[in-house]
Amino acid sequence: MRAWVVRTNGPPDSMRLEELPQEPAAPGMLGIAVAAAAVNFFDVLQVAGTYQVRAELPFIPGAEVAGTVQEAPPGGRLSPGDRVMARVSPAGLVRGGYAEYTQARPEDTVRLPDAIPFAEAAAFFINYQTGWFGLHRRAALQAGEVLLVHAGAGGVGSAAVQLGKAAGARVIATAGSGEKVEVCRRLGADLAINYREQDFVQAVKEDTAGRGADVIYDPVGGDVFDASTKCIAFEGRLVSVGFTSGRVPELRANHVLIKNYSVLGLHWGLYPERRPELVEQCTQELFRLYQAGRIRPLVSRQQPLEEAAIALAAVASRQTVGKVVLLTSAVPSST
Repeated sequence: MRAWVVRTNGPPDSMRLEELPQEPAAPGMLGIAVAAAAVNFFDVLQVAGTYQVRAELPFIPGAEVAGTVQEAPPGGRLSPGDRVMARVSPAGLVRGGYAEYTQARPEDTVRLPDAIPFAEAAAFFINYQTGWFGLHRRAALQAGEVLLVHAGAGGVGSAAVQLGKAAGARVIATAGSGEKVEVCRRLGADLAINYREQDFVQAVKEDTAGRGADVIYDPVGGDVFDASTKCIAFEGRLVSVGFTSGRVPELRANHVLIKNYSVLGLHWGLYPERRPELVEQCTQELFRLYQAGRIRPLVSRQQPLEEAAIALAAVASRQTVGKVVLLTSAVPSST
């Protein structure tokens, strides 16, 4: 099988496309022929060796795939031939998504409805699960509330914009260019703000008659987090999802007290380990919303596996919108 391998940490072009032996699935694991693999911003950090959970070298990057089961433990709920999406981990040279074949735990693998193509399925798992848990489990978003989504044209943000609209919220989104602002509008944002040209704090206050946003969904951190505390409503909830800005903000507890708002952390990766039944509940709700036409992954680029380093560099430089997906020849990508 072909796979992109990280043998030394560095920029995306430090990866190498290699021919590796296809190992049989380990006991209790599924073997999956990968049709599509999503490119995430945290993949950039994994390759560079700066992610909060550092993968041991060498490894294959990539955390979410869609494809067809080739090997399955006997007596399980999944069988060879099943179309699935799966969360994988860059653990050595038998797992990771940037490959023609990978292995996944059955509990991290979901059978796909026929209506979802592989390219969209690869972009579906982590961003929409993160959005659902952040907005509903953590922030308890209610219909009629105002939701502010930062980086609304990105993979994480685009999912949150759609989920917010599906929940009946008024959605305000920020983005860093005119093109990305237009993407936010197409996704359903009621107000889209180019933060490079306009002060989003002032824009949110004007849009809400000074009240502020009830829920703020922040995958950026840094200065964006700091400014968000200036436009959050009474009893508002600020959900911290990540720090793509590169700076982890420091919270002033007296400000939280005086303005009477909550700051909520979201590490979605803990839920499959701590509360797997909630992940299953979330998955079924997301499938229902997809089949009802309420949400759909924004796949802006589909590139062959051979261009993984190029795709990862584009994501790293924030040149993309929505999700970039790598396609292999292991399974027809249109299936």
